[in-house]
Amino acid sequence: MKVLVLYDYPPSPGGLATQGDLLYKGLLELGVDAHAVHFESAQEKEWYYRWFNPDVVVGIGYWGHTPQLILHPQRYGVQAVPWLVSDGYIANYQEVLNELPLILVTSNWVKEMYIRDGIDGSRIEVLPVGCNTDTFVPFTKDDPKILAVRESLGISPDQIMILTVGGDAASKGAQEVMQALAIIDTKAPDWKYVCKVWPQPRTKMQNLADLELATRLGIEKNVTYATNTISRNFMPYLIGACDIYAAPSRLEGFGMPQVEAGACGKPVISIKAMGMLDTLIDGKTALLASVAKKIEVNEVIIGSEAGFEPNHKVVFDTPRIVDYRANVQDISKHLMTLMTNEKLRDEMGNAGRQRVVENFDYRVVAKKFVQIMRDKLGIV
Repeated sequence: MKVLVLYDYPPSPGGLATQGDLLYKGLLELGVDAHAVHFESAQEKEWYYRWFNPDVVVGIGYWGHTPQLILHPQRYGVQAVPWLVSDGYIANYQEVLNELPLILVTSNWVKEMYIRDGIDGSRIEVLPVGCNTDTFVPFTKDDPKILAVRESLGISPDQIMILTVGGDAASKGAQEVMQALAIIDTKAPDWKYVCKVWPQPRTKMQNLADLELATRLGIEKNVTYATNTISRNFMPYLIGACDIYAAPSRLEGFGMPQVEAGACGKPVISIKAMGMLDTLIDGKTALLASVAKKIEVNEVIIGSEAGFEPNHKVVFDTPRIVDYRANVQDISKHLMTLMTNEKLRDEMGNAGRQRVVENFDYRVVAKKFVQIMRDKLGIV
């Protein structure tokens, strides 16, 4: 089997790049003849098509990357298999996608979204995102690297550290977490809430809005926004430094940080919806808040990123859910339960670690990928 993997290569710290890089790494370790190339590098992709002659080109992205992940390899007669996430609505390329023999998606919820928006479900297989369980591991509280992370964030050994990681924090449910913390603030043990966000222009206004909310809630002294650029090498220690990982995400097709938190032996608080229904087990590896609200839209404005002219309007026959909101009261109860019960935190963390190792380790995912290629495409 010869596989060409298209993603943001060499990998940036982002989720899609990590998703692709771990598949590539897993395939190599299985002995598969595989190469990686940047999904937008037309010349280098063509170079691989010509001399490597791959059996399959697997491209990591979302439906809007169809020209780079599917149409480009097809021009050269190469079998394309996209491995796609969802951003809430598949606005274009249904015809192209429905002509493929196989589409990979990251969760059953993503599969449901593609079927809802016109993609033939018989062509879709779920392949979860991998996790490097050799680097995302449980650490002891007195590990110098863990102590150094907490010290740099101004968190004392006796404080409960709650962590959320994302491109921005609001999309991961940070505003709902802050509202929940405000409810239990006077009753809970001493705590600090850390939001690790990526420094980018589009999130500056959102970060300010989040911090303004913390001020209005009266918890701003306990909320820290970390906006430094960091590498993937640092992430296991950042997660390892927390006591609770909280991300009741508003839109999540898989939930890579939640899985990485489980690999680090951390209990997770999230939402009972979307990709988390695949990755987390309520009451065992995580505590899941119910859905309080579904945000629906009747129309969207899209443009060239979706293969349309600028300001193209799409009006839906029926409203589309584009966002979820977790129940704040549920989050507050879950936070209080975990903050006051170290034994439970340890038990849920251990169960989370076991689940990730068995189901989401990058080598497990690579083996599943190879099996799908054999079963669905006859590639050996």
